[in-house]
Amino acid sequence: MPQTSRPLPSPDSHGRAETPMAFVRAIASAYTQRGLDPWPTLRAAQIAPKQFQQTASRITALQMEWLSATAMRELDDEALGWFRRRLPWGSYGMLVRASLTSPTLGVALSRWCRHHNLLTDDIRLNLSTSDGLAHIELHETHDLQTLREFCTVSVLRNALGVACWLTDSRIPLSGTQLHFAPPPHAESYRVLFDGPCQFKAPHSRLSFDAGYLQLPMRRDEAALQHMLQRALLLTVRPYRRDRLLVEKVRQTLAEHPEHSRNADDLAAWLNLSARTLHRQLKEEGASLQQLKDSVRREIAADLLLRTQRPIKQIAAEVGFQNEKSFMRAFKGWTGRTPEEFRLAKPT
Repeated sequence: MPQTSRPLPSPDSHGRAETPMAFVRAIASAYTQRGLDPWPTLRAAQIAPKQFQQTASRITALQMEWLSATAMRELDDEALGWFRRRLPWGSYGMLVRASLTSPTLGVALSRWCRHHNLLTDDIRLNLSTSDGLAHIELHETHDLQTLREFCTVSVLRNALGVACWLTDSRIPLSGTQLHFAPPPHAESYRVLFDGPCQFKAPHSRLSFDAGYLQLPMRRDEAALQHMLQRALLLTVRPYRRDRLLVEKVRQTLAEHPEHSRNADDLAAWLNLSARTLHRQLKEEGASLQQLKDSVRREIAADLLLRTQRPIKQIAAEVGFQNEKSFMRAFKGWTGRTPEEFRLAKPT
């Protein structure tokens, strides 16, 4: 993805080095494909010739970010030579922008894959679901040869990073399948992809809980502009907040109020302990009471505007024992009484 003109941080080589040198050599080959010398850029990234030749050598994530971004600009190819056709500077940013207005992650990823397929026909991407899992699939339609591994890892990690960024949520992987043999640096895949990793698969894909496809988008154009300043962080940033439980709780509160009278009933419905429910919601920056109030407010507002049901009946329907407590709570939520809210309905 493209970055703005803000300078990149120095390619510090003193951090934790986990990126295989094989990926650096793949970037170097993109330069030689264009008849360009990669060594000025490699040296600027603090990569020495001796280190470059060592199979077991690693570089830091910051070095890889700096090297990739610089190469993309110098080659005007965000695919770094993977495909027969260049992906000019700005291509991946365009894909994210096209997905930004999607109502859910599922729609966004479907658009992202479909639009990526318009950029190149060397690979085909698609989103599928089966047995409760979502799969981002990569099918190779043209022999990528020596660049197969670097292309596959980069595209899949980019897709996952975009999904995490759009939803502002950590999306843990259930498994990764890769359409190539284990490389000499196969142990690095424990860092590249969480969960079990299978090589020599029929095609490459990432799999995760399909529930994440229902998460809403949490980004806008302003957030996109900020992200594009250092977009390659999407492939290395470990998201810690997982928003899936929040959405599951909201859905249960709205659709199964009989299971949401107290934390114990709700936790049992979600196959959790009450303690785990409270802890995980706190990790996601939410609380059960906040979610209850939010769902009650949405349902009450909808009934007030859409129906002429008495206030007492609406209070009971959203879980209040009496009309007075509902009216007090509703005014706290909206600043208006239920009657005032209903009368303010736009005509």
